[in-house]
Amino acid sequence: MKVAVVKNVLDANERIAQDNRTLFDKQKIFVINLMSSPGAGKTSLVEKTISALKDRYRIAVIEGDIQDTQDADRISALGIPAVQINTGGACHIDGNMIREALPSLELEGIDLLIAENVGNLVCPAEFKIGENAKVMILSTPEGADKPAKYPLMFQESAVMIINKMDLMPYVDFDLERAKRTALAINPNLKIFELSCKNGEGLEAWYSWLSDQIESFRTP
Repeated sequence: MKVAVVKNVLDANERIAQDNRTLFDKQKIFVINLMSSPGAGKTSLVEKTISALKDRYRIAVIEGDIQDTQDADRISALGIPAVQINTGGACHIDGNMIREALPSLELEGIDLLIAENVGNLVCPAEFKIGENAKVMILSTPEGADKPAKYPLMFQESAVMIINKMDLMPYVDFDLERAKRTALAINPNLKIFELSCKNGEGLEAWYSWLSDQIESFRTP
C-alpha cells in the first residue's frame, strides 16, 4: 500500500510538472532545478550567476526553504524577481508548489528561471518541477562519498558542480574519486569545478549556461 501511495504522488507530480514545462516552453524560459545539501553554496552560485548574466538575460528565481525568506531577500537585493516558497517542513519543492508560485512572476520575457530547491540530497531528485535541467552542487567539505551514498541525485542531474575548490588544501576531499563515482552512475554528467569564493572555474559554468539558454531560444 505504501509503495502504491508513493507512486500515485509521483505520478500526480509528473503531470503537474509537465504542465509547467509546457508553459515554460511556450514562453521560451530555460529552467534549472538547483539542488544540494544545506550549506553547499546554492545561493552563492545563484548570486554569482545573476551578476555575470543579468545584462544579457532576464533572470527570475524561485527560492525553496522550509521557512524564512533570507535567500529570497538576498536575490531581491540584486534587483531580480524572486518568489519564496516555504515548504513548512517538506524536504523538497514539487511541481504544484512551482505552479502556485508562477502567478507572482511576470513570465513573459524571462530567459532563465532558477528554482533553488530545499537543501537535501534525497527527495528533490525524485520530484520534477518542469525543469530543463537538474543541477546539483557537491561542496568539497562534504566528502567524496556522496555520489555512492545518494546515487539518484547524481543519476537524475545533468550537471554536477563541485564547489568550494578553494578549500581543497584544508579538507579531506578526493576529487578524482568523487568524479569517477559520479560518472559511473551517470556517464553523461557534466562536471564543473569552481569556487564561488574566489571565482575559480565560474566562467566555464557561465559559458555552459549561456549556451543552453541560447540553444533553447533558437527556433
